[in-house]
Amino acid sequence: MTLLAFLLALGVLVTVHEWGHYRVAVACGVKVLTFSIGFGKTLLRWKPRKPLAGQDTEFAISLIPLGGYVKMLDEREGEVALNDVNMAFNRQPLWARAAIVSAGPLANLVLAVCLYAATFWLGQYETQATLATPVADSPVEAAGLRSGDTVLRAGTSPEHLEDVASLDALRWWVLQQGASAVTLEVQSQGKQSTRVLSVPALAEAEALQKDSDVWQARGFSGAWSRPVLGEVQVGLAAYNAGLLRGDEVLRIDGRVVVDATALRAMVRASGEQKVPSTQIWEISRAGHAMAVRVTPAQVAQGTVHIGRIGANVGEAPRQVWVQYGLFEGASQALAKTGAVMAMTLDMLGRLLTGHASLDNLSGPLTMADYAGRSASLGLGAYLSYLALLSVSLGVFNLLPLPVLDGGHLLYYLYEACTGHPPAPRWLDVMQRVGFAVLVALMTFSLFNDMVRLGWLSSVFPIHP
Repeated sequence: MTLLAFLLALGVLVTVHEWGHYRVAVACGVKVLTFSIGFGKTLLRWKPRKPLAGQDTEFAISLIPLGGYVKMLDEREGEVALNDVNMAFNRQPLWARAAIVSAGPLANLVLAVCLYAATFWLGQYETQATLATPVADSPVEAAGLRSGDTVLRAGTSPEHLEDVASLDALRWWVLQQGASAVTLEVQSQGKQSTRVLSVPALAEAEALQKDSDVWQARGFSGAWSRPVLGEVQVGLAAYNAGLLRGDEVLRIDGRVVVDATALRAMVRASGEQKVPSTQIWEISRAGHAMAVRVTPAQVAQGTVHIGRIGANVGEAPRQVWVQYGLFEGASQALAKTGAVMAMTLDMLGRLLTGHASLDNLSGPLTMADYAGRSASLGLGAYLSYLALLSVSLGVFNLLPLPVLDGGHLLYYLYEACTGHPPAPRWLDVMQRVGFAVLVALMTFSLFNDMVRLGWLSSVFPIHP
């Protein structure tokens, strides 16, 4: 399922990208020789029975699916027949060459708008905006947010509040606000009345800390969930204490457990002591209250120790159905595509300036893993993931890095300013440097993938 979902995603994104180059090249009168999805050995090739005027393009599917290419007639790459010279890419005016190069990334951005619009029109279940216990001493806790509060509306001030459809929508909105002050209208569990909370702006140090985003920096911890135990692993702390699937934890050592997030925090905190400590858990089992002695195991996590009980914690969060009409869905799709572009550029900027860790880079293995997970959640989640990848591919290809589309656009900008293209010697040097940087990024992202997925733990075990 994961491999199939990944290959389908990659095939769609690459095809649309190369189709953008191809269609604009044809429109500009450039002869396209080959349109290939994939690199390496050709697996399948064909020519249309009715080719476009002046075209004799060969379409191909090749062995290595990590990309594709459109090969155009070009005097710099081989001899060109005299009657075809006017159809060579290098003979086209500057605006036409720039349009052909930029068409691929722009096609990906248009695809993202269409995919996001489709998800909004189809509708899907999303997590309700009922929040778990906020991080201790965080801005949202100081503002008065409590476990079980449902965010109904959000805005930049009490006078400008908009409805919040789901937790996903709330998180997305918060990320777009950056470090600015925000206002939330919330409703507590079991109450009809609402209250308005003002969350102050984040300090620069909090907003730009590595491996974090403004959602985490503000102190949001996720969706509210009852502190109920799921699967209990045989032979571990929860099993040895006699805990069962479905047990609801009410108190630990007399402290009320308000939700699953709080329960996890209490269990983790138990491992910080030098020796494992035994806790008294008050639980509800099938409507009957009882007390259980639990001794969480002490587990090393990096340079610190945490407690573990060997059981899943929390039930599935509440879901709400979210669907938009024709025009609202299209408007939301445009806005979301623009916001994803801005966030992608912001993250790239933070990586370059050192305000974000390079560990955030992801490669094909993580992409494949997420493709499989999103596909298992349904069509809406998979289309949303495709849209996110399409935006990322479009923005990445527009970066001014030699060997990418953005690098060629940079050459054309130089040509527009000076009246002549860069010298062949400099082009060769920049291409080599760009290729080296691209290989380094791919290698590093692949390494991150392997670490993230635990593939290196057996080769390079980490000891406390």
